[in-house]
Amino acid sequence: MPEWEKRFRAPRVGLPEWAEDAPHRSLFVSNVTGTYELYAWDRTEGGRRQVTDRPNGTTEGTLSRDGEWVWWFSDTDGDEFGVWMKQPFGGGDDIPAAPALAPSYPAGLALGVGGVAVVGRSTDDEGTSVHVVPADGGEPYEIYRHEESGGVGDISEDGTLVVIEHTEHGDAMHSALRVVRVADGSTVAELDDTQGGTRELGLDSLGFAPVTGDARLLVGHQRADRWLPMIWDTSTGEETALTIDLPGDVHAEWYPDGSALLVVHDFHARTQMFRYDLADGSLTELDTPAGSVSGATARPDGTVEYLWSSAALPPAVRSTAGQIVLEAPGLRAPDSVPVEDVWVDGPGGRIHALVQRPAGAGTPDGPAGPLPTVFEIHGGPTWHDSDAFAAGPAAWLDHGFAVVRVNYRGSTGYGREWTDALKHRVGLIELEDIAAVRDWAVASGLADPSRLVLTGGSWGGYLTLLGLGTQPDAWTVGIAAVPVADYVTSYADEMEALKALDRTLFGGSPEEVPERYEASSPITYVDKVAAPVYISAGMNDPRCPIRQIDTYVERLRDLDKPHEVYRYDAGHGSLVVEERIKQVRLELAFALRHTGGAA
Repeated sequence: MPEWEKRFRAPRVGLPEWAEDAPHRSLFVSNVTGTYELYAWDRTEGGRRQVTDRPNGTTEGTLSRDGEWVWWFSDTDGDEFGVWMKQPFGGGDDIPAAPALAPSYPAGLALGVGGVAVVGRSTDDEGTSVHVVPADGGEPYEIYRHEESGGVGDISEDGTLVVIEHTEHGDAMHSALRVVRVADGSTVAELDDTQGGTRELGLDSLGFAPVTGDARLLVGHQRADRWLPMIWDTSTGEETALTIDLPGDVHAEWYPDGSALLVVHDFHARTQMFRYDLADGSLTELDTPAGSVSGATARPDGTVEYLWSSAALPPAVRSTAGQIVLEAPGLRAPDSVPVEDVWVDGPGGRIHALVQRPAGAGTPDGPAGPLPTVFEIHGGPTWHDSDAFAAGPAAWLDHGFAVVRVNYRGSTGYGREWTDALKHRVGLIELEDIAAVRDWAVASGLADPSRLVLTGGSWGGYLTLLGLGTQPDAWTVGIAAVPVADYVTSYADEMEALKALDRTLFGGSPEEVPERYEASSPITYVDKVAAPVYISAGMNDPRCPIRQIDTYVERLRDLDKPHEVYRYDAGHGSLVVEERIKQVRLELAFALRHTGGAA
């Protein structure tokens, strides 16, 4: 078995979540069976039990506070539309968690003391609604509804308050917060940094204080040039700034006793963790290896468990106590190669790119440059590539390609202005940054300009198709997974929450600003595409729906453009390892065939 395939097949485990009132009971995700599913873990007894077992996998789930129930979201083949189910922690039949609520897209879930549940729902026809499911199993009742996107943030420790993150002001990229009573939905407090949608400042609910009767809410805000936490007393309105002097985005969560905060600092594609003591404002760094933390949680004993990896080393669930917390049995993923940091001057400022070269490149026995190079473009768009382990880039490296990943404007982790720059000239802005890094890669001798692959998934797939049409001389091959290909048709078919995001990005709907959608849609430039195109698409994808991809492919066919299309029976990506390997194998073969390599 080749090394690249082992990295996909190697069993993985996610960061275990634990029940607030039964911390010995945990829930985690693993692909040990070949499909990502939920697993229950009793730390006292040591037993691990598979909870879900569905053909296309399950990853969305949580534990009730008392640890007696596993809640999990049941959709149809990855379409993200469905209902919440629940199953006893120790095993048993799945039952509908809220049988009176019709299927919907999930919009947050908060499980409170005594068994009360607050369920967020989103539908294309009705917008967002929030419902309370009583602990006694009584009829659910509605406490919130609005046509714009929103969702449930958290429920207070005593189960009397819930915070709703909403975008009633119309800016889907910057949420406001409303705290309401669980009993009747009446408003307790409001916090809106957008000032009714006139300012691009968002808020994020990070959780109520874990103390009964404490109405303080930990809030992420953008009042500086980056995300920072503060404490908002929802009973008095008092806001308490925290003295955290760190240069990157800062997120936080409460320690279980409420005395401190676990601070996670993302800066220049890497992560640090700290303990912030609320009594004296001291900030103490926690000892973690260099790399990225993709999830962390403070345990009742004061230790912190976190999921860590680097580009060179595969992920592991670690503890600040020094041990590995949880491992999957069997094959271990082979290591890859580390990343190099590159900064390139671009039209909107300095662009950070992460570069990897095949093992041995630059040595007498290694591959000589310039190298065939893959520009792997991240999705989101409000996301960022980091110094973290990823089997996809490692597969390209194993086949002799250099890999470049660009944190273009719109990416997180580089300040608020960098993220919010993605407006109105959607897609074109990101491609300007990618082009600047491409020019550097060629000029530096890293990349062979005749063997350049542009690829990505989701938003990265969209940028791939748009780049092939707007920069036709720049790329040798294009490989787009689950992309936006025809923006107007995509808007018509996608879930309502994404329509709201598109209206924010473009400044209106396709009817209101048609020229912006036309300028940013890959199908506008399909006649200019010169490189061979490979597209993979999920038949049940609610985010980048299949009809708009078919429309684009029909135009490629009509224009006699070289292309291949692979459709699979899942949603926005697959949770089945064998299917993912098949997709990567097809992508590698396509790229190698068109860049002169050997499959």
